[in-house]
Amino acid sequence: MDAFTAGLLQRIKTTESDLTKARETGDDFLADVEQSELEDLHRLAAEHGVHIGVSRV
Repeated sequence: MDAFTAGLLQRIKTTESDLTKARETGDDFLADVEQSELEDLHRLAAEHGVHIGVSRV
């Protein structure tokens, strides 16, 4: 796995975790920000042929 793929997958994992925490604490604004970031990361992964598996959130 190259550095780009590893970094992207780590960012996705971190963003999913942050999104879950935002939802659990009721921070709707932060949840929206994290959801948008996650969508951008998924788009970036798709554009570069990076398979991310099933999202947990």
